[in-house]
Amino acid sequence: MMRLFSEWYWPLDGWIVLAGILCAVSASLIGNFLVLRRMSLLGDAISHAILPGLAIAFLWSASRSGWPVFVAAVAVGILTAFLSQLIHRQGRVDEGAAMGVVFTTLFAAGLLLINHSAKYVDLDPSCVLYGAIEFTPLDQVQFLELSIPRVVLVLSAVAVVNLLFVTLLFKELQITTFAPELAKTMGIPGGLIHYSLMALVAVTAVAAFESVGSILVVAMFIVPPAAALLITDRLSRVIFVSTLIGAAGATLGHVMAIAVPPWFGFRSASTAGMMAVAVGFLFLGACLLGPRHGLLVNAYRFGINRLEIAFEDIIAFLYRRGERAPQQYYRMIEISEQLKQSAWFLRLALWVNRRKGLVQSFSEGLKLTPLGTQRAQEVVRSHRLWETYLAEELSMPTERLHDAAEDLEHFTDKELRTKLGEAVSAQEDPHGTPIPPE
Repeated sequence: MMRLFSEWYWPLDGWIVLAGILCAVSASLIGNFLVLRRMSLLGDAISHAILPGLAIAFLWSASRSGWPVFVAAVAVGILTAFLSQLIHRQGRVDEGAAMGVVFTTLFAAGLLLINHSAKYVDLDPSCVLYGAIEFTPLDQVQFLELSIPRVVLVLSAVAVVNLLFVTLLFKELQITTFAPELAKTMGIPGGLIHYSLMALVAVTAVAAFESVGSILVVAMFIVPPAAALLITDRLSRVIFVSTLIGAAGATLGHVMAIAVPPWFGFRSASTAGMMAVAVGFLFLGACLLGPRHGLLVNAYRFGINRLEIAFEDIIAFLYRRGERAPQQYYRMIEISEQLKQSAWFLRLALWVNRRKGLVQSFSEGLKLTPLGTQRAQEVVRSHRLWETYLAEELSMPTERLHDAAEDLEHFTDKELRTKLGEAVSAQEDPHGTPIPPE
């Protein structure tokens, strides 16, 4: 990796990566609210539907840049959001279907206009999909006595505007996103904020359109925010993490575009396409390893939870048997038969919890330590308190008490046991067994 970076031609590769990072940050900042509002398709719709605005501006100005192109594309983007909402509300059409109708119609019209205008304007329809970020450093302008690629300068301005919008209106965006009815009662102009957000989506899409194409800008609107939501649930952190993921994906994508194709006998690959692939890989990583909602992390937690419950079942079994025969040892086969759990799983539960020092293993079998007896007494007390409470307060049939209490005993702490002890009047459970003291 260090060798690859050392071989980079920084006046070229550095600007390409910076353009990708600025696109990712700009799109991710406002893409979070598209995802949270369940309007991810609208970002895709606007990114495609601005095409007729671009084509009309091309026909009028015979140029691919300038204010006419920018204004026309943004206007069509806002029109897309307006028409989608109009069809959804007035036509009582599903919101996703309304977006699909609008953006496919406008996108098709834009392609027809581009084919018609190709003889007048230097325009390749393929740039609609994957842009030309590799040529970003070639179109430079002077800014503060520095020669900077025009796309980098434009995307920097868009990133600053998006950051100010999210920062200054963070509370309003939060309320209108999660509690739109509350926003109305508080006098927050939800419609104005909505269309301001759509305007920024259009501005960002137009600013990134020529250099990165629709594939990357749509990916950056949706994928980094979706990945961030798998890592954290707090909105401010989601916004921060999504921008980091987008920036990392842009950097990794350019590296992959250079390093990966030679493995398969190709010279290179589309940098914008590889950036979209890279954020997809980062999303997959978050999906598997995200600390909040990662599949593997949750599977690990579920497995550890099952092992802890199985271990508590073992010590509770040893405690109950110890009430009858204090000096007796019990082998794993007998415990497995009584608890109806496989012996290997119970041995694994014992091994995982071996450092707790609650159970001693002898040649004759297993036996509780004094500390284990105390912990097992808490589990058994929780079980019998729940049985008594369910029988007294809910009049639950006796034959159903054990299974219900079995589920609840593992999630009962000392505070809840105290409240249960105050709520029940009996000193014995419904089966006539004494309830152990705390």
